[in-house]
Amino acid sequence: MNDLIFDMHVHTKYSCDSSSEMDALCAEAVRKGVRSMCLTDHVDCNCHDDGYGYYDAEGFFRDFSAAREKYTGKLELLCGIEFAEPHLYPERLAEHTRRPYDYVLGAIHFWYQNMFASQLVETGVPVEVCYEHYWNEMLAAVRAGGFDCVAHTDFPKRYYGELRFGAEILREICSEMVRRGICLEINTSTLRKGFSETMPDKAILEVYKACGGRYVTVGSDAHHTGDVAAGWEYAAGLIGGFGFEEVVFRRRAMCRAADV
Repeated sequence: MNDLIFDMHVHTKYSCDSSSEMDALCAEAVRKGVRSMCLTDHVDCNCHDDGYGYYDAEGFFRDFSAAREKYTGKLELLCGIEFAEPHLYPERLAEHTRRPYDYVLGAIHFWYQNMFASQLVETGVPVEVCYEHYWNEMLAAVRAGGFDCVAHTDFPKRYYGELRFGAEILREICSEMVRRGICLEINTSTLRKGFSETMPDKAILEVYKACGGRYVTVGSDAHHTGDVAAGWEYAAGLIGGFGFEEVVFRRRAMCRAADV
């Protein structure tokens, strides 16, 4: 691996679905030659979510400060959050973003009938119904704004194993992202879950580019130490193929990765 690897989506023990220690994640990033890594733990405000009330900002920043100091000169360590359904909890979003985060991911985890994606599959909700409601929720989120990047844009694909979208609503979503300066994440987690493509991949990236989208981040969505920077080569190929600019965020400001 080279020294131009950036992973902008990594989870620590401050997410309910991870037990990874910051020090171990940082050591792995250094071992793999990662230049910058952003810790983006879940902030979940839906009371039906397993992560509801789990995130401890004070504890996170205490550990983050220690890790950043320890790895100074070896790794640029950034801090962020993955905030679920930001348009539904604007006051909570505003409360969290008063803290000195570098990066805020917006994600949709719960939608149709207030269910998580795996629950939609388990209860037999048809794929077309799932996606119709998902894209409507995504459009509402990007219209509300308040975050820097859309996480795993076609998230239902991970659970349904297929992608569905209407060209009109996807163009509307991408155009609104471009208008508001919200970038798009290439999330590589599906590659290690048996899929042959990322979230999103070429079909959505083509629409994003056609709508004027230029900027992307790359995130492994690692919840386990060994998954840091996983799949970055594939993501780099997509970025080069589409002519996108990879970016990182510092104190909520977009910076070209090539300049880091």
